[in-house]
Amino acid sequence: MEHLLKLSTLSPDEITHILDVADEYKRLHKAGQDPKDLAGKAVALMFDKQSTRTRTSLEVGVYQMGGLGTYLSAADLQIARGEPIQDTARVLGRYYDAIICRTFKQSDVEALARYSGVPVVSGMTDYAHPLQVLTDLMTVRERRGKLAGLRAGFIGDGYNMANSLIVGCLLMGMDLTVACPAGYRPAADVLHFARRFGDHFRLVQNPDEAAAGADVLFTDVWTSMGMERETERRRRDFSGYCLDAARLTLAAPDCMVQHPLPAHRGEEITDEVLERHADEIFEEAENRLHVGKAVLGILLAGR
Repeated sequence: MEHLLKLSTLSPDEITHILDVADEYKRLHKAGQDPKDLAGKAVALMFDKQSTRTRTSLEVGVYQMGGLGTYLSAADLQIARGEPIQDTARVLGRYYDAIICRTFKQSDVEALARYSGVPVVSGMTDYAHPLQVLTDLMTVRERRGKLAGLRAGFIGDGYNMANSLIVGCLLMGMDLTVACPAGYRPAADVLHFARRFGDHFRLVQNPDEAAAGADVLFTDVWTSMGMERETERRRRDFSGYCLDAARLTLAAPDCMVQHPLPAHRGEEITDEVLERHADEIFEEAENRLHVGKAVLGILLAGR
């Protein structure tokens, strides 16, 4: 693994290795034995989107690994005044050992990877959210002991989370049904990727079909960052897509629920369902720390 820009560049073995390393970092952290695998290393945290979990988990993770993590708001960089991304990339690559970028355009993280000369990790784009989906896979595997053969459902917008879930779940041998309204389908290239997996993937409009028999259900906000002007229209379009107690009865009796947070309670998920599954949802949030460390440990310390 040279970069982590999207999950489709990884093999199942590479994903498994990331999850195994994340498990080990978590075990060592709980034992108070954080390895200083980033001693003498500096990581640029370049953010063009607001963040709670991505930013703080990576800042804390780099610190626990003995490195320096520098938060760089895109609004404070010369990019905000028109400097080309390739010029910024060439500069940061001479100062830092790795760059983590959370931005809007997938092409921006790809440009950073092309020109910086150092490993680049996507902290999220409008196209993909690889760190989050690796975290989801880690959390499900922790609680279920496996991934292959599990039935998963996603209810919501065919946006970055859906794109990455499709790739991650299918690569790891899970069956996945994605339910989204007409006009909110996942990316065309992701759907093309999914065709390789035959009937292990289904795209539907009825959210009950995604919930039926599911071992794990995923959801996400209906209005992502940068879409605030569409909020009211999206609320209308996604009416009936809420993950509520009635819909959860269609799933397996011990179905897990995963949400990347922040949650808009009463929209994509009810307060009742979120609180009933809070332990696994906030374990998922905690695991962002360990997955981020694992990716950096593999890229920079040869883990």
